[in-house]
Amino acid sequence: MLDCNTDLIELRWEGPFGWPCPTLQSDQLPLGNAVAALKGGIYLWTVEYSGGYLIYLAGMTRRPFLKRFQAHAKEYRRGVYTVFDVASLKRGNRTEIWHGFYYKNRPVEKQLEYDRRVDEITAAVNALLLNYRVFVAHVEPTPRILERIEGAIMTMLYNSTGPISAVPDRGMQLAPRWKREQPILVRNVWPVMIHGLPMEFEV
Repeated sequence: MLDCNTDLIELRWEGPFGWPCPTLQSDQLPLGNAVAALKGGIYLWTVEYSGGYLIYLAGMTRRPFLKRFQAHAKEYRRGVYTVFDVASLKRGNRTEIWHGFYYKNRPVEKQLEYDRRVDEITAAVNALLLNYRVFVAHVEPTPRILERIEGAIMTMLYNSTGPISAVPDRGMQLAPRWKREQPILVRNVWPVMIHGLPMEFEV
């Protein structure tokens, strides 16, 4: 839920949810079964870590969260995204099982490698999605607010230390606050510890 005036945005984080996929038997309430799934805003992909949750990625969507996550799952299963070893990620380390194609041209040799290892990679994708713990915060898609929040969270993670900085994905197309934009204070309200997410920050 969003409470907003010209100076303050309050992010009320809901979760942790399991990844919304009927074939994954998560011990968490799946995002797809929650009312929040039909809204849009800011989301976090996390894994359980040190009595709380460690952020791998912060993202934004103007569509319902459920639709966006379904699109992400398709990209994972096409080999687009990098896939990590779950046990290592939960220790705060990035150990790649598959380095994704992303949206570049697919070299023949890399496509052949993917085809050869598709069963292994698919199993690793399933394990990763099963272990992701998802948090969502509804934000109305007013111009630039979603981009500024996403960019600010990822930048804070990059500028941190230890696993908080090491685990998050790099190379995202971020658009944090421009110099000409008036700063806005963001206040987080969360149900559990999310490492690297402060109580307040500016966007």
